[in-house]
Amino acid sequence: MTTVLNDSPFVRACRGLDVPHTPVWFMRQAGRSLPEYRKIREGIGMLDSCRRPDLVTEITLQPVRRHNVDAAILFSDIVVPIAAAGIDLDIVPGTGPVVAEPVRTPAGIERLRQITPDDVGFVAESVRLLVKELGGTPLIGFAGAPFTLASYLIEGGPSRTYLKTKAMMYGEPALWNALLSRLADITLTFLRTQIDAGVSAVQLFDSWAGALSEADYREHVLPHSSRVLAGLAGAGVPRIHFGVGTAVLLEAMGEAGADVVGVDWRTPLDRATKVIGPSKAVQGNLDPAVLFAGREVVEREARRVLEQGRAAPGHVFNLGHGVMPETDPDALTRLVAFVHETSAR
Repeated sequence: MTTVLNDSPFVRACRGLDVPHTPVWFMRQAGRSLPEYRKIREGIGMLDSCRRPDLVTEITLQPVRRHNVDAAILFSDIVVPIAAAGIDLDIVPGTGPVVAEPVRTPAGIERLRQITPDDVGFVAESVRLLVKELGGTPLIGFAGAPFTLASYLIEGGPSRTYLKTKAMMYGEPALWNALLSRLADITLTFLRTQIDAGVSAVQLFDSWAGALSEADYREHVLPHSSRVLAGLAGAGVPRIHFGVGTAVLLEAMGEAGADVVGVDWRTPLDRATKVIGPSKAVQGNLDPAVLFAGREVVEREARRVLEQGRAAPGHVFNLGHGVMPETDPDALTRLVAFVHETSAR
């Protein structure tokens, strides 16, 4: 089965190899826009959902069945490993992760213990169940990058300004590096657990890195993300790195050590490839809002993304961020079929 998965269009594109068609998957594909997802999640909190392998398996499979995507992504959340590390948090509907006691002191970092594979055994079990069910469809594992996890821990929840996060980054660099180093260790264990259980690729989400200048990213964030990605270098699976609003960071993110760099919708893929370098595959990057504009517009814009993606040695078609909750699922299904037909070699 490993040979079949390694020869899948998704894994081949990640490695810059020839593919029969451009592979497609969607961030947040396993939820929110699907009525069957909303139904199965009724009355069940997000963290509880992530801890139930039976539920994780069904939710992860839903978009594969419906859309015929080329890869599944594990249904989980980026805060799952920090909850496993002892942090009291909840994922509040309509808000996001909320941390009971924000981490802003050395004592706070001490509360954040290193995890073991047993602490996230429910994730490994989910992966094993999914690998059996998916057959020749690859499964993508994922984790939040140290900076994005740190921002939730320091702010206590989502933020638009990251004032407390940046205050620590600038004003208490020793504390900052201690926190991100601890988070890098946790993230590595979380991703290795998924790889050992059978995922075919991993994605490191640095969702909020776009809040930083390139200089600050290079000094305060890149070393920690690089340590995570370097720690997976011998794992034998492609590594994808993605952030939002990262146009000025693409060169630095390309240096972090991933095999594939995800690009949001703001930067054309051919331009991104020039910045990232010719050795990396790219992922992206249709604006999620285009899906609300009608079939003709969706196909025109998808064709543009495909053409620009040819500049890279490999291209995985995706949106430039996650699927919006109001998206018509049929629009996604049609988009997958269009990309497959249009890109067929």
